[in-house]
Amino acid sequence: MRITLDIPEELATRLNSLEDKLPQILELGLRELAAISGTGFTGTAEVLEFLTQLPTPEEIIALRPSVALQAQINALLEKNRSVGLTPAEEQIWQQYEYLEHLVRMVKAKAYLKLKAG
Repeated sequence: MRITLDIPEELATRLNSLEDKLPQILELGLRELAAISGTGFTGTAEVLEFLTQLPTPEEIIALRPSVALQAQINALLEKNRSVGLTPAEEQIWQQYEYLEHLVRMVKAKAYLKLKAG
């Protein structure tokens, strides 16, 4: 697909030597924009903010996805079942999977701490 853009001269100069990487630059920029707007990353931020509060082991074990995060996960699951995910959505899904892995590790350590104490 061919796209024509009007961009400032300074930006054109910077991009001139990166012409072969423009699709990657656009993809990364779109991901960054999505992260800034919260699309797809709201749940991740919620979990990280929770952990920065240094919760007790009991609070960690009780941690569950927020309603918004669960809705995002459910929407991705349903779309994957019906029509498949776009590359950007697949990236978001992989981030959710990694976040779930980290939360499981934190919960396991919290459980061990409770058991030892």
